[in-house]
Amino acid sequence: MKFNQFVLMVTFLVTSAVFGQLTGKVVDGDFPLEYATATLFSAPDRALVAGVVTDSKGFFEISNIKNGTYYLEVSFIGFEKKTIKDIFVKNRNTAVNVGTIALFSGENQLSNVVVKNEKKTVVTKIDRQIYDAKSFQNSQGGSAVDVLRNLPSVSIDSQGDISVRGSTGFLVLLNGKPTQGSISTILGQLPANAIDRVEVVTAPSAKYDPDGKAGILNIITKKGATNGAYTQLNIKGGFPSIENYNNKDSAQRYGIDGTYNIKKDKWDISLGGSYGRNDIQGRREGDVFTNNVTENYKTHFPSDGERSTNELNYSGRFTVDFIPDTANNFSVGFYAGKRKNDRQADIYYNNKKTSLTDNSVLNKSKDYYNENLRIRDGDFALGSFDYTHTFKDKSKLTSSFLYEYTLLGGPTTNLNLGYTDPSIVYQDEYNTNDNPLYGTRAQLDYEFKPFSFGKIETGYQFRKLKHNGNFIYERRNNSTGIYEIVPEFTSVVNLDRLIHSGYVQLNGTKAKWEYAAGLRLESMNRDFYLKGYDQPAENLAYDYVKLFPSASAQYTLDNNLKVKAAYSKRVDRAPTYKMNPFKEREHSETFEQGDKNLLPEFTDLVELGISKNFKGGHSFFATAYYRDTQNLINRVNTLSYTTANVLNDTILDRIYTNVGNGKAIGLEVGTQFKPTEKWTNFIGANVYNFNIKGGYNGKKINSNATQYSINANSTYNFSATTSMQFTLNYLSEKITAQGEDSRFYSPNITVRKTFFDNQLVATLQWQNIDMGLLKTNEQRITTYNPGEFYTTTNYVYEVDMVLLNLSYTFNKTKNRSKFIDSEFGKKEF
Repeated sequence: MKFNQFVLMVTFLVTSAVFGQLTGKVVDGDFPLEYATATLFSAPDRALVAGVVTDSKGFFEISNIKNGTYYLEVSFIGFEKKTIKDIFVKNRNTAVNVGTIALFSGENQLSNVVVKNEKKTVVTKIDRQIYDAKSFQNSQGGSAVDVLRNLPSVSIDSQGDISVRGSTGFLVLLNGKPTQGSISTILGQLPANAIDRVEVVTAPSAKYDPDGKAGILNIITKKGATNGAYTQLNIKGGFPSIENYNNKDSAQRYGIDGTYNIKKDKWDISLGGSYGRNDIQGRREGDVFTNNVTENYKTHFPSDGERSTNELNYSGRFTVDFIPDTANNFSVGFYAGKRKNDRQADIYYNNKKTSLTDNSVLNKSKDYYNENLRIRDGDFALGSFDYTHTFKDKSKLTSSFLYEYTLLGGPTTNLNLGYTDPSIVYQDEYNTNDNPLYGTRAQLDYEFKPFSFGKIETGYQFRKLKHNGNFIYERRNNSTGIYEIVPEFTSVVNLDRLIHSGYVQLNGTKAKWEYAAGLRLESMNRDFYLKGYDQPAENLAYDYVKLFPSASAQYTLDNNLKVKAAYSKRVDRAPTYKMNPFKEREHSETFEQGDKNLLPEFTDLVELGISKNFKGGHSFFATAYYRDTQNLINRVNTLSYTTANVLNDTILDRIYTNVGNGKAIGLEVGTQFKPTEKWTNFIGANVYNFNIKGGYNGKKINSNATQYSINANSTYNFSATTSMQFTLNYLSEKITAQGEDSRFYSPNITVRKTFFDNQLVATLQWQNIDMGLLKTNEQRITTYNPGEFYTTTNYVYEVDMVLLNLSYTFNKTKNRSKFIDSEFGKKEF
């Protein structure tokens, strides 16, 4: 693909403005580039005068400029920086328009001339951090989850639960569009190779949905920058497992994904698809103690066995953008896929019951083998249509519509068999559920600039969610061989949620200040229909009308140190499964259920931050935050005495419920530094103190602990085509309402080699390094209630996994002009 030479236009227009003013527009090809940085310097002494960011249309404005000569630097992560010299302000009535400034990505720029440039892993803006996905070599060949695990504010535990600043409540946007379905399904389907960058918005403005107490993760996928075609094909293959976990089946790891983009004049079309298998071997070691004071006995049932996962994902996506003229922009998008996750838990149990009085054995040991297979399917399809019209006065009207369908479900089989003779069947159970989700979203936004000090954004949003669940639980009659309905676990659960909201937002800049303030009014109606198998139907309603304010400000000091402060009010609406009051048989020793009266979590978030870029590719940011959550949702355990398990009459009942108030005070930091020309490091960390105060079932809960996570990578470039990156993801011990989860860590090494002028990229990955010396990819989860129960489970997952990824990019044409190349190789963004 050839690059057209761009022409930078500088024009000077004199108006009746009160102060000296500088304006312009920044674009990426034909598209406006939002959040690009425009920095004005004094030409004689190179002193910083002011810095602003572009709005959603790519425009920027710098006001209150004194008489003098200046130069302007315009930059954005992954793009070549542009400098506009000889800007003259003759008097306070001067208005200078530098016209349209085109920034070009390094994605497809190849040349015989290489210009070295520092590649930033993270760029800090007034309301977000923007991370370059290409900086994380260990994620290549994986999914969006593998990219996220490298971000300072993100941590992922052994169960795959994603947390942002220690909270699992966050909103995911895909190219700026929210999703209402399963986050794990969407993220698990999206190939890491298709991701351009990730924006972490921890204190969102009123313009955004207030969902997610920890903020927003906005994932931006790749698109073409200039006219022409771009094609990339990636394949992944996993070597045989090194460690032996005595699992039934061997792990399979392979995949293929591709992206095709063609951009020609008014049209921009992107197509993509992926298919992948990613199995993980492992084991589970557990121990449970319970006390039944009423019946005067205690139980003890240690367990050990297989805990493996087989995962299959495939998806397809396309986007078509049509821009007939500068005033109109049409966009149509579609994304669909399937995810199948089979969790195998084949466990040997040794069950013993003894007297609380004299410890005498009350029954012979009931040893048995539990074969448990939980299959989870996640089929989804999202379609969207967007239209934007820009008026002559530069005001803008945007309409957006999105429809989403997700089918969640899958059966669970639970067999209790003979300990040494699996042909003996004590109990054979089968439960399945189909719970489709239908989501509709319509939005209308308008922005205009009635004031010199800022623009106004306002809009209305409609959201509707319908989630139906049909849960059927059957148990085999050993006498007749017929599967019979188990009323205790069979139910119908339907959730309908309707949201109307409107917002108004002010964004502005003045000299070295950037600021925003907004207010969102939201009305929610929640209808919850419940019907047990042999129980009367129940309808529960919950409504609210609430205000969600937000405010943020950033000031740039003379040394380019930026200081910012922000406030945002958030809400976290629990998923349906956390509200389902009917018990689900998770496996032999546990039930799982929700709370039908579960309230949303409401959070107040305050943060203070600083950031600074240094010469030589060094940068640093730090953000202190305080998060106060009401109606905190947590999972608690209680004992359930039942005949559901013929071999064990004491089962733990895991219940999601509101446990009280949660407060977190934390500090998030990130730094990029280069000790030598060839050695680059990025280290991010989040440390916070978390306190839970409340109660459940008449018992107080008061937990307090300091927790932290570290995500770091270190890259050494042996040559222009060869590099090696070491990555460490570390999560400290953390508390829960009734216990704690142990530390969890994963070290990884990636070797990257490019061939054929960067068209072929090979990465060899050694994931979860252990070599029998560490406890990598292993986590112990413990819960307890003194005098009632104590349970501990150690999850041991596969280590020392080796994978090879090959990525080939077609249609890269040489260009005689200069292009950007980072210390990591060719700059790709």
